Amino acid sequence: MRTASRIVGVAMLAAMAGPAIALAQGSGAEARLKQLNITLPADQAPAANFVNSVQTGKLLFLSGNTPGGQWPLKGKVGKDLTVEQGYQSARQAGVIMLSKMRTALGSLDRVKRIVKVLGMVNSAEDFSDQPKVVNGFSDLMVEVFGEAIGKHARSAVGMAGLPGNAPVEVEMIVEVE
Repeated sequence: MRTASRIVGVAMLAAMAGPAIALAQGSGAEARLKQLNITLPADQAPAANFVNSVQTGKLLFLSGNTPGGQWPLKGKVGKDLTVEQGYQSARQAGVIMLSKMRTALGSLDRVKRIVKVLGMVNSAEDFSDQPKVVNGFSDLMVEVFGEAIGKHARSAVGMAGLPGNAPVEVEMIVEVE
């Protein structure tokens, strides 16, 4: 009787918690992408003399990525673009990073933890809301991986300019299984 009531109690908690419990119970990042209706673009080869990622031991280092050459938003956040447009640009850079992670690992379900993120924002001289912009990237990582895996250490800094006049560039370190 006691065991049955515990099972019912756990089932009720799971129903109330929704997707967070489903993710924690192993539906994984790949399944979560489908739930979120996120389609990852094809991975692109680097445009210069570097590689998209390097794995050493259980750490995967991902090169910096912008929202991509076809992304319509260009320029300095706080001058040419709003914080919301910067946020969406950081989110798009995250989608590209997920594609590069999948290529490197075969599956996003191998990600054990997003460890460290560096978000660089192409900023107007007096702009100081870089963390709000980089939240676009961080929020996506938590949506896809859940808090336990997706929440990470982070720096969000302003830059005088970025390649192709991109509003954002992000790089990260990931622990893998």
